[in-house]
Amino acid sequence: MKKLSEIYVSTDIEADGPIPGVNSMLSFGSAAYMADKTLVGTFTANLETLPGAQSSPETMKWWEGQPQAWKACRENLESPETAMKNYLNWLKKLPGLPVFVGYPAAYDFMFVYWYLIRFTGESPFSFSALDIKTLAMALLKTDYRKSTQQKMPKRWFDPKPPSHLPHRALDDAIEQGLLFCNMLAELKKQE
Repeated sequence: MKKLSEIYVSTDIEADGPIPGVNSMLSFGSAAYMADKTLVGTFTANLETLPGAQSSPETMKWWEGQPQAWKACRENLESPETAMKNYLNWLKKLPGLPVFVGYPAAYDFMFVYWYLIRFTGESPFSFSALDIKTLAMALLKTDYRKSTQQKMPKRWFDPKPPSHLPHRALDDAIEQGLLFCNMLAELKKQE
């Protein structure tokens, strides 16, 4: 039996607050990469808010400063049920074992996992996620809080470090996936 390769599913979410259920995931995007930086496919969806959920005033104040990103994540809305079922089907059709990759993984994975379990009853990612910042900490041999994009070497970025992320989930997922693949290549050189 042939061993399936891992597919690194770089994922970014946008939300109206800090926790799923109480707050809603507004949009998410995933870019699936092979370890060699081959982009296998992408998925994105803008979601209707959860019934009974409330947006965080602090988060909404932040969104006021991001009018273009806000507009982009509020177009072509889908129900969470439809979006997550479509996402699950997309994940299952990837040509390998999906590994969730996030920056920060704890935040993005928390929302995606909650929505997958709530609306599909399963998660192809299991209970785990790979955090880009933690990998940077290991490669840079420095403290976690010092492992920021500003401290990362330029060679990890395609073609250069972003001055800021646009807060459009799929754009962020693609950019972060390229960053992860470059870091993974450097890690493999150390073996």
